[in-house]
Amino acid sequence: MMLKVSCAAVVLSLLVGCGGSGEASPPLAPVAPAPTPTATPAPTSEDLSGQVAALQAERDREKLQRDYEELTRSHEEEQKRLTKPLRAEALALTQSSKPSTFAALPKILQSAHRRPGSAQRDAQRHPRETLEFFGIEPYHAVLEYGPGGGWYTELLAPLLHADGQLYVTTADPAGPADSRATLYAKRTQLFLEGLPEVYSKVQPLLFDSNSPRLALTDEQLDVVLIVRGLHGILNNGNLDATLKEFNRVLKVGGTLAVVQHRAAPDAPVSEASKKGYLPEPYVIEQVSKAGFRLVSSSDINANPNDTKDHPHGVWSLPPSLAGGEQDKYKYVSIGESDRMTLRFVKAP
Repeated sequence: MMLKVSCAAVVLSLLVGCGGSGEASPPLAPVAPAPTPTATPAPTSEDLSGQVAALQAERDREKLQRDYEELTRSHEEEQKRLTKPLRAEALALTQSSKPSTFAALPKILQSAHRRPGSAQRDAQRHPRETLEFFGIEPYHAVLEYGPGGGWYTELLAPLLHADGQLYVTTADPAGPADSRATLYAKRTQLFLEGLPEVYSKVQPLLFDSNSPRLALTDEQLDVVLIVRGLHGILNNGNLDATLKEFNRVLKVGGTLAVVQHRAAPDAPVSEASKKGYLPEPYVIEQVSKAGFRLVSSSDINANPNDTKDHPHGVWSLPPSLAGGEQDKYKYVSIGESDRMTLRFVKAP
């Protein structure tokens, strides 16, 4: 009988609860239903474009930083290469008498002041024949537009040092550090300052491609030389204005000397220019409209092996080899681009 009572008491205590108050536990709150998942909207084309642009911008910044580091490294290596005896030989070459371009160029081409690799390009760029075709002489005032790495500057500076004058266009080397134009300007600055024995007389001219104006007087120059650069001017949207500025600073009868990667004659201009090429008829037409007259053309720099359909445009070819190791042998076998070589004069 006692066992039955105890069991009943236990059951009662469980029903009443453990609070000691004798009150029943409050009823459990009803369980709320789980919220319906909200569908994540699919990214729009604008979202994807923004993500791609941000990723590309980051890659461009990283590439620019690597290029700055490479510029510093290569400049330091070049300074080590330019020993006192080499500098003395370069100075003697620069100051020597030069009766003509024909007589002076062989020694300049063989000079050790040229950077490693420059002479290896001679066979495909034909500098002696090209400069003679353009009629450049040691007493001329010459503007080199877009000197790039200075390949032609290495030849023109000693040629013109004694009796002529060489100008080169450049952006501001003290410009925004995140601008590739500033990197190129810094490269030109280091190049000229690194060997004053040869380049002390070269005069850099700040040039803004968006507002093409040269710090030169009217009819001051004998020659304006632009090598593989017209496509860049066109892509910046300032071809007409730049050509007219070249016309302004050239003497009547002065030479506009053009070497340009050559597209097929009927190639769409806007597509070809993005790949670095331009159709020759188009170039002749545009330059003529700016007040010049074509006096001669040459196939000195022609290359019939260039099919002009490369995945990275002209930069697939040497010396850029933008594709890296992929098909490298193929592009080295093709060689440098097919190029037009045109001599215009400023019309009266």
